[in-house]
Amino acid sequence: MKLTGFEPPAIDPAAARELRFAVEEFNAEYCAVLDAGEVEQWPEFFTDDAIYRITARENADAGMLVGLVYAEGKGMLQDRAVSIARTQMFAPRYNLHVTGNVRVLAQQDDGEFRAQSSFILLQTLVDGPTTLHLAGRYFDRFVRQGNRLLLRERQAVYDTTMIATDLVYPV
Repeated sequence: MKLTGFEPPAIDPAAARELRFAVEEFNAEYCAVLDAGEVEQWPEFFTDDAIYRITARENADAGMLVGLVYAEGKGMLQDRAVSIARTQMFAPRYNLHVTGNVRVLAQQDDGEFRAQSSFILLQTLVDGPTTLHLAGRYFDRFVRQGNRLLLRERQAVYDTTMIATDLVYPV
């Protein structure tokens, strides 16, 4: 995965606008669930065969898609969500996701499409200041199941060189 440079979209501009709006709505709901602390609902945004990774930009630029966090399949996502929700061994905090700059890059004949969005994740410890936890981009593959948009793959590639050791919560 090459992150530097510009990748022109391979999709009709009118179709891209419609899909971009759908991704913006999806990201708003995805972030609202996480920011409300409803982590056990988080896996519902993914397909059964989904892949979820949080990867350093340095690794992504080198084509090494190893993730700091890696989950393959909805079952792994559910295990992660339940363990976070029910065994919180970290200080109470509030998260605030901010997403934007959505770009739809390509669409396949079966309706699957690729998109990219920027994100920042702010974190406030209950007894501390708000800090920038992570900044980066989502690289997504979306599919429609019924009238729902779902993630087949989300790779959150973070630019932040020095990350907190408490990266527990989904990005």
